[in-house]
Amino acid sequence: MSETDQKTKYQVLARKYRPETFADLVGQDAMVRTLKNAFEADRIAQAFIMTGIRGTGKTTTARIIAKGMNCIGPDGTGGPTTDPCGQCEHCVSIMHGQHVDVIEMDGASQTKIDDIRNNVLDSVYYAPASARYKIYIIDEVHMLSNSAFNALLKTLEEPPAHVKFIFATTEIRKVPVTVLSRCQRFDLRRIEPEDMIAMLRRIATAEGAQISDDALALITRAAEGSARDAQSLLDQAISHGAGETTADQVRAMLGLADRGRVLDLFDMIMRGDAAAALTELSGQYADGADPMAVLRDLAEITHWISVIKITPEAAEDPTIGPDERMRGQDMAAKLPMRVMTRMWQMLLKALEEVAMAPNAMMAAEMAVIRMTHVAELPSPEDLVRKLQDTPPPASAPSGTSQPAPMGAGSPAAGGGTSAGASAPHHSAVTGSVTAQATALAPQVDAGLERYARFEQVVDLIRANRDVKLLVEVETCLRLAKYSPGRIEFQPTDNAPGDLAQRLGSRLQAWTGNRWAVSIVQDGGAATIAEERDAQDTALKSKAAEHPLVKAVFDAFPDAEIIEIRTPKAIADAAATDALPEVDDEWDPFEED
Repeated sequence: MSETDQKTKYQVLARKYRPETFADLVGQDAMVRTLKNAFEADRIAQAFIMTGIRGTGKTTTARIIAKGMNCIGPDGTGGPTTDPCGQCEHCVSIMHGQHVDVIEMDGASQTKIDDIRNNVLDSVYYAPASARYKIYIIDEVHMLSNSAFNALLKTLEEPPAHVKFIFATTEIRKVPVTVLSRCQRFDLRRIEPEDMIAMLRRIATAEGAQISDDALALITRAAEGSARDAQSLLDQAISHGAGETTADQVRAMLGLADRGRVLDLFDMIMRGDAAAALTELSGQYADGADPMAVLRDLAEITHWISVIKITPEAAEDPTIGPDERMRGQDMAAKLPMRVMTRMWQMLLKALEEVAMAPNAMMAAEMAVIRMTHVAELPSPEDLVRKLQDTPPPASAPSGTSQPAPMGAGSPAAGGGTSAGASAPHHSAVTGSVTAQATALAPQVDAGLERYARFEQVVDLIRANRDVKLLVEVETCLRLAKYSPGRIEFQPTDNAPGDLAQRLGSRLQAWTGNRWAVSIVQDGGAATIAEERDAQDTALKSKAAEHPLVKAVFDAFPDAEIIEIRTPKAIADAAATDALPEVDDEWDPFEED
């Protein structure tokens, strides 16, 4: 055979090794078992729908089912089977996509009702030309328009006996429930790493390609459970290696940094060694690593180590080498979870910045500097403990006692440095607020005496979680006069025109009593929001005078008080978030 003929006959691996029978499918044992049972019991559904991520074999499975339904065996006498012979006229024609009775339609490009009418509805009632069944395969079915789905529904509900439908989709949630209810559903799983590596090794051996186990592990990790992606990457890696393909060659092909070097960089960041971390990042960049890929690898390592801390068996991933596994386990034992979660959040922010920055490397360097700067900062608990053990500052008035531990009456201060560190904030609530707080759920038969003060009306709105009304009452209502069942207020300039009507209607619905809500032109007091802002300023001033807070400002001159959380605010938040109590006398089976 000439070299030209060899090039003409070349097929990419993803097509050359496409499964031809159910036995060839990788990692889909549950689906194959169900289909085999259905075929053997002669209980073949009228419509199937295959769902899963790209490259798991949805369309391939549809074609195998089509072959199995129409296979007649080498001798022409066979019936429907899950082991199509691959030799009869129907198997051969379907395999090459040329069978007149197996109609494939691309839902991504043929989305309109006219496409359904032309490809399906106009021919569905005609008998098959030569096969046992006329089969319609619609790929990416979720892309069909609503009118196309509606046109298909009647036929899908009562199809002729000689017709079968097979749908494939990556977005099962976008398929109408009316369609799903008429289909037998199969969820194709992501292929497990062990199965993927074994599949790639079989293909490499069949192709006579030399490729290392580490290289196959890199390809498997990059494929993320997609067999087609893995085969395409293997095809590229074999060509890239031109002989024996190594992990370094695959890493360069994928634009990845050396995993060991990324672990080195991660370790330098965790030690707070900014100079060494920048040098290592520059070295990886000079060797061709993409700054975005390096940060993604750091995020992946952060996630992996965090998972190992919770479930140590996660370290036994077959795509992870023994050296990397040992280093990960060691880091998981040493690094606290608080540090890992902080690093994860910072890396997510860094990825956004690098994506938007005009120079990706500069943004990555700034992210690394920021991460090393905060890596060794003490946790809020450690900082509070240290400050409590520190004598009062010299500027404190004589006679000032040692800062008291966090407790009742102490305001909370949150501070931030330029690196994003937070000074401690604490609560004046002792014990568990959540355990003590109770939802302010109103009782319908309660009298108006329960609402002696307007603050109790505000609590009622908060308990019923009407966020829009609550915001409007707090910011747009200047209370002029209040008594249970009657509210007079002066609206602010930005108050909605129907505020009085909606407030009265809601209160009547919640309390079972009529409320008179009216508007006056003057005499209104400050809004709740205005009073709260004034109180917040006063609380911050008072908090700034606390010896412990002064110690924080001495330690972090650029810190500022972000938020004051009083015991009442914490209790109100807990009460709002609490679920309403269930009536013990309610019977879930009682008829309306």
